[in-house]
Amino acid sequence: MTLYIDPPTWPGHGRMWSHLVSDVSYEELHAFAERLGVARRAFERDHYDLPSHRYTDAVAAGALEVSSREVVRLLHASGLRRPKHRPQSGSS
Repeated sequence: MTLYIDPPTWPGHGRMWSHLVSDVSYEELHAFAERLGVARRAFERDHYDLPSHRYTDAVAAGALEVSSREVVRLLHASGLRRPKHRPQSGSS
């Protein structure tokens, strides 16, 4: 199981955020997030949004640190990318 996280450089709601992704499946991603205690509502189409204070928790749990560009590349290469303009099918 390999999960990936980019640096917390995305601003929103008065915080900085990272994106946590899988290059294998959403099931793998959900299971990892659950072990971290991350609420399912933090799932955004194809990734979890993690606030900066949770970044080290994710890395300590095994997520690999990659650039934001690499997160997008991994999602595209795996076929797991869900752009905003494309509707989701289900919530998994």
